[in-house]
Amino acid sequence: MQIYLPIAEVSVNAFLLLGLGGIVGILSGMFGVGGGFLMTPLLFFIGIPPAVAVATEANQIVASSFSGVLAHFKRKTVDLRMGTVLLIGGLVGAGLGVYVFNILKAQGQVDLLVKLCYVVFLGVIGGLMFFESLNAIRNVKKGKAPKRKKHNWIHGLPFKMRFRVSGLYISVIPPLIVGVLVGILAAIMGVGGGFIMVPAMIYLLGMPTKVVVGTSLFQIIFVTAFTTMLHATTNYTVDIVLAVLLLVGGVIGAQIGTRIGVKMKAEQLRILLAMMVLAVCGKLALELLLQPTELYSIAAGGH
Repeated sequence: MQIYLPIAEVSVNAFLLLGLGGIVGILSGMFGVGGGFLMTPLLFFIGIPPAVAVATEANQIVASSFSGVLAHFKRKTVDLRMGTVLLIGGLVGAGLGVYVFNILKAQGQVDLLVKLCYVVFLGVIGGLMFFESLNAIRNVKKGKAPKRKKHNWIHGLPFKMRFRVSGLYISVIPPLIVGVLVGILAAIMGVGGGFIMVPAMIYLLGMPTKVVVGTSLFQIIFVTAFTTMLHATTNYTVDIVLAVLLLVGGVIGAQIGTRIGVKMKAEQLRILLAMMVLAVCGKLALELLLQPTELYSIAAGGH
């Protein structure tokens, strides 16, 4: 069933979009990531222009994250205080990101920037997570307890706050900075930023993995909703038809994903996520290398 997307100006199969939404929803529920880092490149692959994919995907993330967060609230695995600190940073970052996005869009460079950002970030984060997860699995097999890293410089920072659900007493500065970075990425890359936030919360802030997923989703909802609003009012690149189809699939998938995630071990979840990140990164990098016409058409001001 082919449908025409008015803003994206392309025809796509409605069932394909529902399926993509469902897959990404499952990942969102399992890993606590908005799923945008996979969905946005998948939209590129089926011919949706990057500017439209970024703005519209933020919409779908809100729904699948909201669906996932409800399941986590029931289990009391959301640190609202930490989520709020991350959120304040995220809103500031999203505003900055949309500003940069608009400048680049005016110069016709935005498609290239979005794809390059994906290749760099997915490559770095996927690689780090993969090796870390392998070590964790090896340690579990050997019967070693996982080491909790103490980042002394973080513990020494001022403006400390107690986060009871996470069992932490740390400075609010690191979570604020993480929030700002994630907000910028949400705006430029159309991602919830969970694929950066989840590792940062585990390794940098030292939060327990169980609490990380729900807290990450809580922050993602508000930052991506804010990003969508900014894109819709300044860029007019939000395609409602595309958003609704992704949304329906995403909400159903998130509920399934949350159930699967509870049954799997943290190390297994992380290595699976790392492998998916690296696969998408490889496909995007190949596209950039194999299609130099893209680079020239942008430089020639074809958009």
